[in-house]
Amino acid sequence: MLFKDVIGQEATKQHLAEMVEQNRLSHALLFLGKEGSGALPLAMAFAQYIVSLPAPAPVVEDLFGGMTALEPEPAFISPDDIASQPAFQRAEQLIHPDLHFTYPVIPRKSGDKPISADYSKEWREFILSHPYGNAYDWLQSIGAENKQGNITSEECNEINRQLSLKSFESAYKVLLLWMPEYLGKEGNKLLKLIEEPPPNTLFILVAENDEQILPTILSRCQLIKIPMLDKETVEKALMERANANPETARQVAGICEGNYREALQLLQHAEEDWQSLLREWLNATLKGGPAAQIKFTEEMSKLGREKQKQFLRYFTHLLEQSIRIKVLGPDLVPLGDHEKDFAQRLNKIASVSQQQGIIEELDRAAYYIERNANAKMLFQALTIKLYHIIQNKTLILMG
Repeated sequence: MLFKDVIGQEATKQHLAEMVEQNRLSHALLFLGKEGSGALPLAMAFAQYIVSLPAPAPVVEDLFGGMTALEPEPAFISPDDIASQPAFQRAEQLIHPDLHFTYPVIPRKSGDKPISADYSKEWREFILSHPYGNAYDWLQSIGAENKQGNITSEECNEINRQLSLKSFESAYKVLLLWMPEYLGKEGNKLLKLIEEPPPNTLFILVAENDEQILPTILSRCQLIKIPMLDKETVEKALMERANANPETARQVAGICEGNYREALQLLQHAEEDWQSLLREWLNATLKGGPAAQIKFTEEMSKLGREKQKQFLRYFTHLLEQSIRIKVLGPDLVPLGDHEKDFAQRLNKIASVSQQQGIIEELDRAAYYIERNANAKMLFQALTIKLYHIIQNKTLILMG
């Protein structure tokens, strides 16, 4: 993977290249970015770049006790030109001997003590086909279902063993550790190695939430913040990489909030009529009574987690646009006619503060869906909460 294969993040790419060119590369980097920002593919591209750089020329003692390089120092190679190096092909295929990976895994059977290498084949397939996937996508791809992924104590021992060896061919040994949030106290086994690594050893940690990382590890890393993608970048990527038509790409980019993984999920279900489903829900909540509400929650519980999250995300998007319309006026908010009409109707049933309260509840519900909450109970409780938030302003949303 080259830098050009990573969507956006041009300023961060430039910063990383300058660190190498100016010989300011820290021995431990933490790429911190929320889901869908591209932290993993950017870290992957950087790791492949580093192990593909030519090793410095060997140095020998001359006749007068000085040290002389046998060959001239290799010139700086930019990330855009690294594909010409012989080692890059192996790095790109994730089989370079100096490029190591650690990620959450599950035991294949009771009593197993798995390490990341047990899933190396699955990892290569996953990262090459879903570079913007999250931990849930990865764990489901290896059959985790409801099992909790983990980076084990045995994996920490394996990291210490691997990185104590000399590099095979590269100037650096590189370990890319994805989701250090899954490291418990066993992560303390890595502290000495991270703080005083062998020469030319690079740790690249990739995380979504720094609050869930062991503070002792966090304090030993140089932070590289990966911002969310802007709407225009996502829109362009959807058209160029996912072959989305311009109108669909615009709508999806407006909803996903810079999360490219979410954008791809939304694109798969772009034909879903979320607006009709939302109208049904609000009418059931505000005027339909318990029978209509139970019918709706039954329907929602059958959709599956990804669709449930996307539906909540769509509702949040419309509420955000409603607030913008109220503040800026309808002419300054770029929405299709149907969405704009619906957003303006939302302004009639809820004030800005009420809409903000609903958004908080929707975000909380999406969080619980990620963690396997019972969908029927969740949507029933959410329906009751929405009713109490907007009970003083009821309006049937039938146009």
